[in-house]
Amino acid sequence: PRLLLADDNPAMLDHVSKMLRENFEIVAALRDGASVLREYARLRPEVLVLDITMGEIGGIELAQQLRDAGCDARIVFLTVHEDHDFVNAALGAGGSAYVVKSRLGMDLPLAIKAALAGKLFVSPSLLYAAE
Repeated sequence: PRLLLADDNPAMLDHVSKMLRENFEIVAALRDGASVLREYARLRPEVLVLDITMGEIGGIELAQQLRDAGCDARIVFLTVHEDHDFVNAALGAGGSAYVVKSRLGMDLPLAIKAALAGKLFVSPSLLYAAE
C-alpha cells in the first residue's frame, strides 16, 4: 500500500519512514499541511499518516479539507496528544486510526492495516485511560 507521511518533525518523519518502508511504499514524507494538500491529488496514496500539530494547517483541519475535496484515502493520525477530545475530533474529521507516538512501534503498523481493512483503530492506552 502507498503511504503519504506528514509531520513537522524531520527526525520523526525519518524514523517513521524507515520503520514502515519494509511493508509499505512511502510516496512522500512532508512537513506541512499545505504540501499534503498540493501533493495528495498527484500521488494518490491509499493511506495518509498525519501529525495533529503541524504549523499553519494541523492534521485535523487538513483531514477535513481533504475529505471536503473528495479524498477517499484512509487517514491515520500519529500524535503526542492523548486527550480524548483530540481522539474524538480526529475520528470525527474522517480519521480511521489514532496512534500516540509513545506507542508508535507497536501500534502504527497495526493501525495502518486496520484502516486499510476498513476498521477503526485507537491506541489501546487511550481506551483504558482514566477520564
